[in-house]
Amino acid sequence: MIRVYNTLSKQKEDFQPLEDGKVGIYLCGPTVYDKSHIGHMVGPIIFDTIKRYLKYSGYDVTWVVNITDVDDKLIIKSRERGLPMDAIAAEMTDDYLSNLKSLGVDQIDHMPRATENIEEIIQFTQDLIDKGFAYEADGDVFFDVDADQDYGKLSNRSADAAQGEGGQAVSRKKSASDFALWKSAKDDEPSWKSPWGKGRPGWHIECSAMSRRILGESFDIHGGGLDLVFPHHENELAQSECCHGKPMVKYWMHNGLMRAGDTSGKVGGRSDGEGDETEVQATVETKISRSKGAGGLSSLIERHGGERIRFFLLRTHYRSTIVFSEQGLQEAGTALEGFYRLFERYKRITDNCFYELTAAPLRQQDDEISSDCEFLQQVNDHRQSYLSHMDDDFNTGGATSDLFDLVRTINRFIDHNDLEQACADHHKDALTGSVQTLRNLTAILGIFSAAPVGAAGSNELTGQLMELMIALRAEARANKNFDIADRIRDGLEEIGITIEDRKDGTDWRVS
Repeated sequence: MIRVYNTLSKQKEDFQPLEDGKVGIYLCGPTVYDKSHIGHMVGPIIFDTIKRYLKYSGYDVTWVVNITDVDDKLIIKSRERGLPMDAIAAEMTDDYLSNLKSLGVDQIDHMPRATENIEEIIQFTQDLIDKGFAYEADGDVFFDVDADQDYGKLSNRSADAAQGEGGQAVSRKKSASDFALWKSAKDDEPSWKSPWGKGRPGWHIECSAMSRRILGESFDIHGGGLDLVFPHHENELAQSECCHGKPMVKYWMHNGLMRAGDTSGKVGGRSDGEGDETEVQATVETKISRSKGAGGLSSLIERHGGERIRFFLLRTHYRSTIVFSEQGLQEAGTALEGFYRLFERYKRITDNCFYELTAAPLRQQDDEISSDCEFLQQVNDHRQSYLSHMDDDFNTGGATSDLFDLVRTINRFIDHNDLEQACADHHKDALTGSVQTLRNLTAILGIFSAAPVGAAGSNELTGQLMELMIALRAEARANKNFDIADRIRDGLEEIGITIEDRKDGTDWRVS
């Protein structure tokens, strides 16, 4: 049974979707006024993995990520750059999508844009007016927070503690805590016709309208960063439940935020546990954002590769604070090298490629390996521990630790039976079974879907050049010209290529 931590109830609950066998997920996406930064990738990577695990567990999952392409920040950026708002939104959306692709986020089913849902937003706003939960004031429409007796139940804030938008609109509100559903147009701003005059949508109403259109009035999971609990998700919940008279979301799931740090926990050992709510709340003040100078995501991906960044983010429980540092990413890369070396050993022993193995799509098709072999029983134990961690609120931190344990167990089996040197036919089935298990489990995390760029043999010309360099180094060593041999090794390391000497030859990889 999968259990999920629900921000609304402040406890873990058994996961039972509204409709048997089907799951609807909505994740708040970016406001596309500037290029993406690493913080924007946390939610998509987490929920991409959550969807993969739910599909593996037999659910039919629909995942929606919205794009906010009309907003005050976009209007300001449009003025600064002298470009139309929609041109900037299109440019930054392309940047966002490119980064998602590089990080292996490919499970999103719908990416609605706010500007493509104006009619739905207007209708939603009118419904709230008709039901007495919103009012019009000089072309603006505000949600009447005092009319909602349950307001504040997600964030534990009272209506008196809430604060709506200020500025010129505050004088037209019934209460300072009321928030805008529709904003009257200024002369130099994009606008749409509405029953209240020309204007544009407020922030919160966009998500309520788009989630209703695609997932219905009630759906299973709403996700986002912890900083969105208030006011965004609180206001979404209020306007949706007042409009429909039923719960909007069954499980509210919020990921911890990312903060900059000089160090990160050691990768490859036991990972962080579940997020402590107090710790994560404090992190709201220190999250990485564009306003603090973070950015350069494309450059970061260029330096480290998408797989390393994804792995770095998943090794922490999603409700925990993620401490971001270059050192942490380097350590994640070092940890991944252990997997790559195992894949190479498997290839040498069996002549089969790990990346060509087909992962089991469903848990019911991924049974434990039936055998009295002690090694395969250990493999089954690691698999069960992994699944237990994922069943327990999608604990990818614990699950990645199980993968490290599984790799160590497989390597010990290879070493103990001297499989790289001796005829290993009678052990190949056991080895292949264990590696297939590893393939199944890593696919859930969205890693190792393809051989890393720069791995041995990934490019024919590069491979031929490296074979020549390795041969020249071997010749120098045979002639006891160790200075030349060391110069070749060190020179390759300087340009990011690591060579590894073994009893049966030398391998290379891009570091």
